[in-house]
Amino acid sequence: MPNMQEFIVNEESVGMRLDKFLVSQLPTFSRSEIQKFSVLRDGKNIKFSEKVKLGDKIVVEIPPAQTDIATDNISDDLDLDILYEDDDIIVVNKPRGIVMYPSAGNKTGTLVQNILSHTHLSSLGGVTRPGVVHRLDKDTSGVVVLAKSDTAYRELVKTFSTHNLTRKYIAFVWGVPNWTGADITGNIARSSRNRQKMTMVKSGGKPAHTIVEVLNVWSRDGVSEFRCTLMTGRTHQIRVHLSSHGFPVLCDGVYGRASARLGSVKNPDLLDFIKTHTGQMLHAQVLEFDHPTTGKKMHFKTDLPDDMLELREVLV
Repeated sequence: MPNMQEFIVNEESVGMRLDKFLVSQLPTFSRSEIQKFSVLRDGKNIKFSEKVKLGDKIVVEIPPAQTDIATDNISDDLDLDILYEDDDIIVVNKPRGIVMYPSAGNKTGTLVQNILSHTHLSSLGGVTRPGVVHRLDKDTSGVVVLAKSDTAYRELVKTFSTHNLTRKYIAFVWGVPNWTGADITGNIARSSRNRQKMTMVKSGGKPAHTIVEVLNVWSRDGVSEFRCTLMTGRTHQIRVHLSSHGFPVLCDGVYGRASARLGSVKNPDLLDFIKTHTGQMLHAQVLEFDHPTTGKKMHFKTDLPDDMLELREVLV
């Protein structure tokens, strides 16, 4: 049964847009969620952009929460590496080559569908993205958290939107820097030439900030190992920032510039590795955040996947 809520506009709220007024009255819901509710003012329909008046009687119909997605939208072909789970969240180590959620070219076998064969997820992310509050690219491995409860979903969305968390990645890149650390900043936008790619832009786009620390350098092979800390969370951020500054991630088919590098590779084992591996050598190693319902500090750190360990052995 839907939940009916009634509010009377007081003097402090006069002149507010309806959606903002309801956010103040229903703080557990986002504005985008509220805009999907059925709302009446004094028994008549009202637009969310309209401003409320003193004494207005606002009635909101809140649909019942859905915590499960249809059972025909699941897969069980992945051996989930579950790092943590409770009633509100599930944290997993995503393998390389696995898509986060169903899309036009990936209907089955996604991480979300496999998790749904194990447990429920909050439906607030939508039918195809239940519980998803952030994402890793298909060919990026590592730690990812999904929301099981609606409360956790809302709080985690706030956490990621305000960047009130820590995300550290390991990347093997082309190039040997003459520095031990760097702050890379620069706005990122979708490329006008290729809508599947992102690019750095001088104006427009969204601000992006990546902190880079050099962990290892193999000068003979012209390869380095970086630790990258995300201070923002833009699409393809690390890959775009590193490539734009001359340090593309190895085996990155989009930003890696492999054809310009292969001719200079003298190490036959490295050359063989690059030719036989697909998917950028990028791993989300560390994720730290406050638990969305308890406030407890959560810390997760994963080992490098087998292919990146193999690459390190080839370089040593």
